[in-house]
Amino acid sequence: MAAKDELGRAGEARAAQHLLERGYEILSRNWRCAQGEIDIVAVSAGWLCIIEVKTRSSAAFGHPLEAVDSRKLGRLWQLAYAWVAAHPDRARGLTLRVEAVSLIGSDPASAEIEHLVDLS
Repeated sequence: MAAKDELGRAGEARAAQHLLERGYEILSRNWRCAQGEIDIVAVSAGWLCIIEVKTRSSAAFGHPLEAVDSRKLGRLWQLAYAWVAAHPDRARGLTLRVEAVSLIGSDPASAEIEHLVDLS
């Protein structure tokens, strides 16, 4: 596995731990469908959260959240609706939102975390 892929997987694991520590219930990780992949699907206080995780070893080429542009956000919403369609019973009664978690650092265990809730 390439070093960037290992960093990304470790970052997703750290992001999941971060969410669990804040009371989120993780429903799915790396859920795939024809349209793409959702890094983390979770529930928090009546919200169904579609969470994009971006991990970088440094901010030398920009902040990781800069990669969540309007095009990426639109795709995340499409994926969110696909997840709801595939899991209607689990999504029932929850309000949908898209979130992002970024990690910056060569070691995800000690990386700086930023969590944006309810991206529009």
